[in-house]
Amino acid sequence: MFLNYIKSFILKKTLKKSLRNVKDESLNSPIIKVGLIVDESNFLETEALKQEIISNGVLENNIKVIVFRNVLKSKEVYLEPTFGLKDLNFKSEFTQQPINEFISEEFDLLINYYSEENPFLLILTNSSNAKFKVGFSTVDKRLNHFLINIDPENYKGFTSELFRYLKILNKI
Repeated sequence: MFLNYIKSFILKKTLKKSLRNVKDESLNSPIIKVGLIVDESNFLETEALKQEIISNGVLENNIKVIVFRNVLKSKEVYLEPTFGLKDLNFKSEFTQQPINEFISEEFDLLINYYSEENPFLLILTNSSNAKFKVGFSTVDKRLNHFLINIDPENYKGFTSELFRYLKILNKI
């Protein structure tokens, strides 16, 4: 418990320093590869959200999902790569290979599907190599290029708003 508090404190300090140097990139090419970061501590319909994105014209094999959970059960099998508090060391670096692969992959669009500011999710978003980042308006505005103000439980409304604006911006 105490070690998690120290890890969280160090992570927040690292995140605060790295948010000062956020790159301002813009999406100039159409969206092909999509990354999806989901906080399953608060939202459990990841597969339905993924199907909604597919129904808007993104191919299933071009979507990569990573899931955060506060509590990971060792005997439970997860459908998507899942990480938790134990997957981050005291240098604020991720220790699991699927997480590092997700960070290094270059996405055209990164959807941050979490509405509460969790330092573990924020550092993952900030470390990601994505050209265009989308998230909720309740999260730090320096991380995302486009913010949507909607209830997180309304994933259909979120995806319809997202793709409506992407069509206006001629990105799909």
